[in-house]
Amino acid sequence: MKAVVMTGAGTPDVLEVRDLPVPRIERPTQVLVRLKAAGVNPIDTKVRQRGTFISNGSPDILGCDGAGIVEAVGSHVSGFGPGDAVYFCFGGLGGSQGNYAEYAVVEQHCLTAKPQSLSFEEAAAAPLVLITAWEALYDRARLCAGQRVLIQAGAGGVGHVAIQLAQRQGAKVATTVSNSQKSDFVKGLGADLAILYPEQDFVEAVLAWTEGEGVDVAFDTVGGETFYRSCEAVKVYGDVVTLLQPSEMGNLKGARQRNLRIGLELMLTPMLLNLQEEQAEQAKILRECARLFDGGSLKVEVSQVFPLAEAAAAHRQLEAGSMSGKVVLRME
Repeated sequence: MKAVVMTGAGTPDVLEVRDLPVPRIERPTQVLVRLKAAGVNPIDTKVRQRGTFISNGSPDILGCDGAGIVEAVGSHVSGFGPGDAVYFCFGGLGGSQGNYAEYAVVEQHCLTAKPQSLSFEEAAAAPLVLITAWEALYDRARLCAGQRVLIQAGAGGVGHVAIQLAQRQGAKVATTVSNSQKSDFVKGLGADLAILYPEQDFVEAVLAWTEGEGVDVAFDTVGGETFYRSCEAVKVYGDVVTLLQPSEMGNLKGARQRNLRIGLELMLTPMLLNLQEEQAEQAKILRECARLFDGGSLKVEVSQVFPLAEAAAAHRQLEAGSMSGKVVLRME
């Protein structure tokens, strides 16, 4: 098979196309998937820059998100068979092979039937951002109908899905964007307020929108100063959920005085710690989202598709920033 191997930690130039043996099913609960597409996520670029979390001596292949067709199944696999179209989030952190390849072996509890209404490219773009937004808004922040939420970077991969999940829950959504085109995009997804952050202070805009009270929930997908400033836009006894580790450059004194609840969201935890029950719960999220996709109440935006061999170019595009939606690799 063709696969993109990480030859070391560093720039996108460390990504190299190689011919490798097709991986084999080694446990009765595993499934061999012929991949049709793989999502490209910021975690991929970070692992590429810093090195994998785990090393087992085999070639390191990135890519947590995949979509494809079942080729073969282990003896204890039920619910999946050859020819089934699936999507999933598994591998790509070191140890288990990632999805920048033509084939991958996946544990059955991580697999979900691909939404029928999505292409393989769209399906591959979805899992990581879906699970992240779902866990952040529903599990960490416990978002309820009638609440107001601030979502940072609403046109981004996680942000554009989070807007839709918040709107589905019956919440009112404010979000930050960098230009008028992205403003139109997020409003089309259901955002009630799009804040052009290069032109307007988002804290002032949120306080004006909420008549000085602040939002019930702030979802920070940016980190750094944005996390600390997001706390300023949240009401007393509100929630802030961040995807990034808070830096030491800020101060949470004001957040503490207002009794804010801080949530840390890392959807990779079940994979990093090999928590199979939690991985299965994440697959349930993907099954529910498949129903929403096929029912027309959820969509994923794919901004650019690259051939597998151009994974390095895909990383450069993602690291350049200012993108809407997701970047995907397609297997030819």
